[in-house]
Amino acid sequence: MSPIRTVKKVVTGQNAVDGAGVKLVRVFGKQDTQDFDPFLMLDAFDSVNPDDYTKGFPWHPHRGIETVTYLVHGEIEHSDSLGNRGTILDGQCQWMTAGSGIIHQEMPKPCPRMLGVQLWLNLPAKDKMAAPTYRGISAEEIPAIDVGNGTVRVIAGSYQGQAGAVAGDYVKTLFLDVEVDPLTEWSLETDPEATLFVYILQGEGSFGPTDDASYAEKHALLFQEGTSFRVKASEQGLRFLLLSAKPLGEPIAWGGPIVMNTREELDKAFKELEENRFIQ
Repeated sequence: MSPIRTVKKVVTGQNAVDGAGVKLVRVFGKQDTQDFDPFLMLDAFDSVNPDDYTKGFPWHPHRGIETVTYLVHGEIEHSDSLGNRGTILDGQCQWMTAGSGIIHQEMPKPCPRMLGVQLWLNLPAKDKMAAPTYRGISAEEIPAIDVGNGTVRVIAGSYQGQAGAVAGDYVKTLFLDVEVDPLTEWSLETDPEATLFVYILQGEGSFGPTDDASYAEKHALLFQEGTSFRVKASEQGLRFLLLSAKPLGEPIAWGGPIVMNTREELDKAFKELEENRFIQ
């Protein structure tokens, strides 16, 4: 095992339409669950055309997962069956634990640019039916650490002793928004047992022990095991999201917005939806 993590897999995802007609890129999903465990899905959106996203995601259910929406730029109104209502704005995050079941909607509003991601994080089998909870995270609650040649925003986990807005109640997760100045390096000590990937938002850079290959925005890079992570920004500079967590190694039964461990659990969830017994 190399001390510095090397790139294991590169994905660009596929254009997709979801919700009531939202255009997005499904960076990874159902076919990648083994590689990205415990991360299930990453959707990315970047548009200056409101027609691409304002149809939104009307009321829909979730069970067995956590959804994490992070906006660099944009505006998304949301509400759910717990009675929560609010708006996600620039630099803000919504961290929702669906657990035993929640019904919510997310409705993006016209803005100069919609740039962000939604991540699905799996819940361990023992926590699939945990009580649903919602966390709205303001930009002020996300520490922004000046590292001399850039900025690291700590959404989840901790960095340089600074705790992020959340730790991850069920899956301890490191979620960083990293900006690196042109032609400079940034590195991070990592748990060698944890899955680690990045999604490049802007710019370009080389990752790993050498500078042989460079990767540009709109790419996700999954890394081999290792004790550290290294990146060097190109002359354009670089901004990327870094996510890391230990894999669960559990069976996955996935049916649309519901992710359980067995087919029987999925069937039960959809039966409860039909019989209006989904919300526990």
